[in-house]
Amino acid sequence: MQNSGNQKPQKPALRIVRLPRWEIGIYLVLSFGSHLYSFYEVHKISRDYEDDLDSEFELEKGFFIWGFKKDPTDFEWSFWTEWGKRSLLWTLLGHVIISQVTSVVISELRLWFLMAYGMMACLFVLGLKGLVVILLHTLASFTVAQLRRPLLSWLCSLMLLYTLHMSSLEEIQRDWYETENEYYLLLFSLAICSLRYTSFSLEHCWYQSSEKKYKLFLWMLAYLFYYPVFHNGPVISYDEFSKQIQKQQTRVSKMEVYALTLSICRIFLWWWLAESMIHLMYIHAIPSSNTVLDAVESWALGGLALAQVLFFYVKYLVLFGIPNLVVRMDGIEPPRLPRCVSTMYSFTGMWRHFDVGLHRWLIRYIYIPMGGSQHGSLGMMLSTAMAFGFVYYWHGGHNYLFNWAVLNWLGVILENGVKKVLSIPSIQNLIELSFSAEMQRRGHAALAAFSTAMLILSNLIFLGGNQVGTIYWNRIFVQGQNDM
Repeated sequence: MQNSGNQKPQKPALRIVRLPRWEIGIYLVLSFGSHLYSFYEVHKISRDYEDDLDSEFELEKGFFIWGFKKDPTDFEWSFWTEWGKRSLLWTLLGHVIISQVTSVVISELRLWFLMAYGMMACLFVLGLKGLVVILLHTLASFTVAQLRRPLLSWLCSLMLLYTLHMSSLEEIQRDWYETENEYYLLLFSLAICSLRYTSFSLEHCWYQSSEKKYKLFLWMLAYLFYYPVFHNGPVISYDEFSKQIQKQQTRVSKMEVYALTLSICRIFLWWWLAESMIHLMYIHAIPSSNTVLDAVESWALGGLALAQVLFFYVKYLVLFGIPNLVVRMDGIEPPRLPRCVSTMYSFTGMWRHFDVGLHRWLIRYIYIPMGGSQHGSLGMMLSTAMAFGFVYYWHGGHNYLFNWAVLNWLGVILENGVKKVLSIPSIQNLIELSFSAEMQRRGHAALAAFSTAMLILSNLIFLGGNQVGTIYWNRIFVQGQNDM
């Protein structure tokens, strides 16, 4: 929005100026040097305690880098790579074939063929009982949505989410499958589906539609069973999906083929990097062993923290990169891939740029309906708390997730508070009179460094739990200066 003629434009909170090249060079050398040295220390610890970790966690025989064993203890990476090799990559390939053929032969029916294929793929992977459970959740949400009361739709979605953690239902569903991984695939699929049927229901409550109910239900099924994002996301709202899926696909150009080939190469590069990390550094087994973790010195502990967070980033480049590629081939613009966590220096930026689809979902369906910043600072705090409360509940409602959500909420609130204080004209004038533009930027970096440290700590709690978070806090933040 533009300012009116009677209003003075607000000055930015901090002036951005270019620092001397030699100074930037020193920072880069220190940053890359400390990263590489700390990773080297983690590699040494991994080699020194390899036998102990192997006996405790059964390290896998390395197939990717000769002479090294592989750390298999990151559940999410092992889970999705196993399922990918087992069936999911093949079912995704089937979706691509169906989509491309129908877009050429019968483009007007492509959506319904994709819906049918998604349901058949779900039947193949999750079994008949798994498909029935998903259909029951969908039908319940659709039925409540016909009342056009957003609060009721929300209550329905939260109750359906609660059923995922009812011990009696868990036992019944586990008995349907031969392995734990099959049950967990159903659980993860239901959790992702809950975001999609909530999105459809709320859009239906907000906007009137002239479509008949049976056709609306078919649209809901087409959205819910859109297979590339069915099991693990990324999250695409119904509003975005319905607008883009019906667009007429044009003939594939040479540039699009080049972009597709480049994307495939990037995914292989990311996969190679992730596998290299867990062959060269046992970054998940070490934090899981209290004996080894207690013996790790500060440099290696810092490297372990950085490596865990970076692996999490690379992992999701692969897990989101593959479905994003397929979604783009269907003519839909997917959420952007996560931004490198090494370039994140704020809680706000982390949430805005890591899981872009989930961030958009939270903004559209929780933050804005709750009023957000339009209701002042208290309204913003409450809206943000509700968003983080849902994320905590959706991820499973465990104790460590509560601590993680609270840390993130406090981080976002404090960052916004500091930003507002620095935007007060009198404070701006005082800063400009007291410090040069270069010193202002260095001061900004100092504030960002503290925020980054807290952000890494919160992510370590998310990845390893309260006990691991406490160890990192005590060793790095409390004892770190004495050990370094």
